[in-house]
Amino acid sequence: MITVKLEEVLFPGKNPNMNEVEKYLNDSLEYEYLVKETNDVIKIGSKFASEFCGSTYTKKLKGALLKAKANSAQIIPSLIENATNRRWVENKEPKHALNAKLGWYRYDVCFSLPVVFDGKKSVNCYKGTLVARINDNGIYLHDVVNIKKRG
Repeated sequence: MITVKLEEVLFPGKNPNMNEVEKYLNDSLEYEYLVKETNDVIKIGSKFASEFCGSTYTKKLKGALLKAKANSAQIIPSLIENATNRRWVENKEPKHALNAKLGWYRYDVCFSLPVVFDGKKSVNCYKGTLVARINDNGIYLHDVVNIKKRG
């Protein structure tokens, strides 16, 4: 699995402003990206930024994991392109009956963030799950969840 390297932390601190992250996502992403491993085309819909920044999962995050998720916004295209281990999951939520009526794809992703501690530079590596919903119009990026620090 390829670890996508983040060069710069745009959203510092353990409590980054997710409104700034949402604006960044709305201003910076293109419409679609190709997953190299599966040749899936994943589209970025108009609701992606608000879901990424305001999902139930995101609201539960704190500290370094919230900072990791916020900064992963900068590398969404590379995360999609390097996603691996696609698996299909049935949609079980009535609220997604239309936008994920054909289910969900989940992919594994890895990324790293630069850190400075006591004047020393290093990186923290994370793994997570890229979630994409499937409907008649294609595959749409939904969120990045299950972010965990790798040892």
